[in-house]
Amino acid sequence: MSSQVVIIGGGVIGSSIAYFLRTSDPSVKVTVIERDPSYAKSSSALSAASIRQQFSTPLSIQMSLYGIEFLRNIGNILEVDGSKPAIDLHEGGYLFLATPAGESVLRENHALQRSLGANIELLSQSGLQEKFPWLNVDDLSAGAYGVSGEGWFDGYGLVQALRKKAQSIGVRYVPADVIGLERQGREITHVVADNGQQYACDTLVNAAGAWTRKISEMMGINIPVYARRRSIFNVSSPARLTNAPLLIDPTGVYFRPEGKTYITGTSPSADNDPDDLPLDEVDHNIFDEVIWPTLANRVPEFEALRVENCWSGYYEYNVFDHNAIIGYHPDIDNCVFANGYSGHGLQQGPATGRGVSELILNGKYSSLDLSSLSCDRVLENHPIVEKNVV
Repeated sequence: MSSQVVIIGGGVIGSSIAYFLRTSDPSVKVTVIERDPSYAKSSSALSAASIRQQFSTPLSIQMSLYGIEFLRNIGNILEVDGSKPAIDLHEGGYLFLATPAGESVLRENHALQRSLGANIELLSQSGLQEKFPWLNVDDLSAGAYGVSGEGWFDGYGLVQALRKKAQSIGVRYVPADVIGLERQGREITHVVADNGQQYACDTLVNAAGAWTRKISEMMGINIPVYARRRSIFNVSSPARLTNAPLLIDPTGVYFRPEGKTYITGTSPSADNDPDDLPLDEVDHNIFDEVIWPTLANRVPEFEALRVENCWSGYYEYNVFDHNAIIGYHPDIDNCVFANGYSGHGLQQGPATGRGVSELILNGKYSSLDLSSLSCDRVLENHPIVEKNVV
């Protein structure tokens, strides 16, 4: 008898899991329930869509190393009937900047990244000035630059490519919202949707992104993942910056090229970051008071900026330790979680899909061991400390 897997959430995480499940075992019946088939409010479509290896934990680095290989070969991997998807991958690199106070952490992270095979270059203050002559380095002591394997891409294109490939190999997508779960003992037996249907499952995957808590609460489980709004601004400037990467200022403000313009943003302060803010609003104050002054200081040519467009999307923010929660929950035998990526879900989607499919089909990880990201660390209060939170 073939297994039935129901995945709640059809963004990059859910669709990646669906793709890897069916690719690994075509006998598995996979149903994806997606509340927003237009992906108008999906984090997969609204994010800054980038990939890096500049993390401070080995597993995050390894997940993104696999992610970049997947993205580089996406045309062949996700080809459907001769049509090869394109996601406009641009390996422009990340540039993490450090003042003297942050240099030691930058150097520690760089040594770890290089030891795992990431192509990251450590630059001195003079090296930064030489490579990026438009950069104000007066208060900087070092920078870490991704020579290759880091950059940005079309996030909406990625989710559509995964979805179309999954559908082509037999995954069923249902446009509906989950309104209930039926449970017998230690298992979820059916998912109840607002289309009047119930979907039987041998395994349930919670990949609901910013709406994770809604699904978890139906199970009687508390997962520390919240919807945190992040505003992104598309700006134009007469500045023409050569070799501009995705730059991370020591303040946390970032920018990167977007064609002939730039996109920029930052996280609000912890005391001004409530849950579930409406996505149809944009935090213009953070641009005026934080982003623009920071950009004008770091790149003097950015004194002249004009906002061309702006939007907001959700981080599925793990307030416990900013890392993904992946794996079975000890209270429910047949429920797998894949949530809480805190801004790096797109780049870790391929590794998650591969790993979760292994866990469901084989009962263990066989490629990259994701067990340290399990729910157990939350229940046992053992956070994974990530120093490079963006």
